[in-house]
Amino acid sequence: MIFGQSKLELKVGIFVFMGLVILTIFILSMKDFKSITAGYEVNFIFNFANGVKIGAPVRFAGVDVGEIKEINFVTTADDPKPKVRIVGSVKKNITVPVDSTVWVNTLGLLGEKYIEIMPGKDYSNILLAKQTLVGVDPIPMQEVSVLARDIAKHLDESFLRIINKEGTVGKLLYDDAIYKELEALITDVRKHPWKLFIKTKEKPEKK
Repeated sequence: MIFGQSKLELKVGIFVFMGLVILTIFILSMKDFKSITAGYEVNFIFNFANGVKIGAPVRFAGVDVGEIKEINFVTTADDPKPKVRIVGSVKKNITVPVDSTVWVNTLGLLGEKYIEIMPGKDYSNILLAKQTLVGVDPIPMQEVSVLARDIAKHLDESFLRIINKEGTVGKLLYDDAIYKELEALITDVRKHPWKLFIKTKEKPEKK
């Protein structure tokens, strides 16, 4: 009875071992297949990356064609200021013209950041592996906030001038004399519409 139980356990162990071997081979083959079909790498250079992360999508004409593999800083002898280099993987069947436009886009208002490529027109000059496209820098939220604050400030000043009856709009809204002048002008035009077609004679200059 004990021998039969040991034989059964041996069979179960062999079965589990073979299953693990098959699973390992399957996983490795899928990894190799993914590496073969992943595509080619291209570089995108930005001064400001706006929080884009590794693994984020790379889109071409709005369609997912790859993902971001690496993000680092680079400098050149001509410009010591560090720039952000984003390395993206693009499918092999995707042809990217070198005159394409690249920028960091957002899924929704506050969603995930990703790389958007808008195709160019010069398909006779395409981007090759390891080549670089210079991206259009996104506007930092701080600058947007400052711009919105400045606009609000100018609006407040404009409304205050209107309330104080200053400026053209303020006088137009609150000055009755202007209303009377406009009313008289409209009444005169209605009575004498031909005046609109007669050019006023210029007075001769005094010598």
